Amino acid sequence: MASQQPPRIAILGAGIFESATSAVEIAKKFFPDVECKWGDSGLDEIIQDASIIGVDMSLRLLKAGKHVTGSRIHAFDCDVATCGFTGLLQSTYSNYDLSNYCFANEAGTELERAISSYASINPAPIWAVAENYRFEPAFVEGKKLMAEIGDIINIHVIIEGSMNNSNPYYSSSWRRGFDGGFILDMGVHFISGLRMVSSVSAVTSHVDSTLPGPDHVSSTIQLENGSSGVFVMVVSSRTPKVIWRIVGLKGTLQVERGSKDGKHGYTVLLYTADEQVKSWFYPFSGVTEELKTFFSDISLANLKKDGNYQVEPRLSYLEGARDVAVLDAMLESGKKQGVPVQVNRF
Repeated sequence: MASQQPPRIAILGAGIFESATSAVEIAKKFFPDVECKWGDSGLDEIIQDASIIGVDMSLRLLKAGKHVTGSRIHAFDCDVATCGFTGLLQSTYSNYDLSNYCFANEAGTELERAISSYASINPAPIWAVAENYRFEPAFVEGKKLMAEIGDIINIHVIIEGSMNNSNPYYSSSWRRGFDGGFILDMGVHFISGLRMVSSVSAVTSHVDSTLPGPDHVSSTIQLENGSSGVFVMVVSSRTPKVIWRIVGLKGTLQVERGSKDGKHGYTVLLYTADEQVKSWFYPFSGVTEELKTFFSDISLANLKKDGNYQVEPRLSYLEGARDVAVLDAMLESGKKQGVPVQVNRF
């Protein structure tokens, strides 16, 4: 059997991480034949190049038969912030079809159009949302511990971000150009663990005039099992903190962002009924893991031309869309001065 050739991948833009030319210099160390293409003509060449089977954005490329991954869902030519972290509770509570959700704002409308456009492609290539939180070992391993804390009583998600002029994303113009601002863009990274929510009541505010509003949301949530929780997010804080805490009948599970031995990552804490405390630290590695998974899936899809292949569910564009649905309800409640809003199901 002939050996499989590695997939040819196109990366459209290097974004804030580094310049495109710098990215090419790094890539050349591993892929000597890497080449640059520029502007609309370069994009057209990528679209028409049959040897390229995967890229990192846009429905134009999906329609051309390319497998696509991107840090957010791209609705037509507009960026719609739809990342999301795979919640510790996802496997129990979030097995919804996207059609069960309706969206209250313009971003949601564009998202629905993008999904409808993708659904019309046959055969459809892989459309993935590159969300490293879904692949972070802390959440992967933390989810396995959920059974040890029993039925859920309450959850707390506390996000105190550090979005200020020292942050490279601070001056990003597109993040300031849509309803929800940094709350929507940043918030979806933390929201998908709340997909068991049936209704929300939220208060939003705009305090920091250097940021688009709102820059704060405090939301009470009701879970499908009747218990409740809170989601609090501050976009810019002098004392950053990121923590998930899930209280069950048999114990409590906590995931907190931090560092250890010079490495950034997450500490997972399990508090058991017998007053034992177990602790694990997992350095960040989600970006590497989700890209490895994407490359593996598109390689398999390229071999099985009949479409008979299984895509890793954590890569699905639906994951990002479902994250937006809950946060969208919070933002809508905030606009209505805290009136409870259902996470609507058709």
